[in-house]
Order: sequence, then structure tokens, then C-alpha cells
Amino acid sequence: MNEIKLHDTVALTENMKITQFMTDREVILPRGQVGTVVEIYDQGKAFEVEFANKNGQTYALISIELEKLMLLYTDCSNLIQR
Repeated sequence: MNEIKLHDTVALTENMKITQFMTDREVILPRGQVGTVVEIYDQGKAFEVEFANKNGQTYALISIELEKLMLLYTDCSNLIQR
């Protein structure tokens, strides 16, 4: 299994009920929701993950255990070098 690192893109592996950032409204982040790792805790056993809208505004910032995350990869094999 590959190690999740700072700034990696991850997805939730299950629905999570959270309190929305800045509004204190309870919402459910659905399985598959994509976020960015912004902090690593306990040598990779948990992570702080930021979830942002298409305008880059953060709507959730939560601590999540490794078991509830899936590391996402970007396929760069089709990039053209100049």
C-alpha cells in the first residue's frame, strides 16, 4: 500500500457526518468526496483533510483515520513534454 503524503488527493471510503466549516451546520460528506491532505498525524494513522468547492473555498476541514481514506492518482502518462 502506498503512503499518503502531504498535499495528496484523497477520497472518502464511507459517508461522514460532519459540522460544516464556518457555518456550524451538520452535513454529510458522501463516500467518494474528494479532498486534499493538509496535515499528517501519528505517523500517517490519521490526516487533516480539506474539502473545497469549485471556487476553492473550504467547506470542511476534518481529521480522518487512514482506514476511511483512499489515495487518488492522476495519470500523467499522456502529457506531452515541450
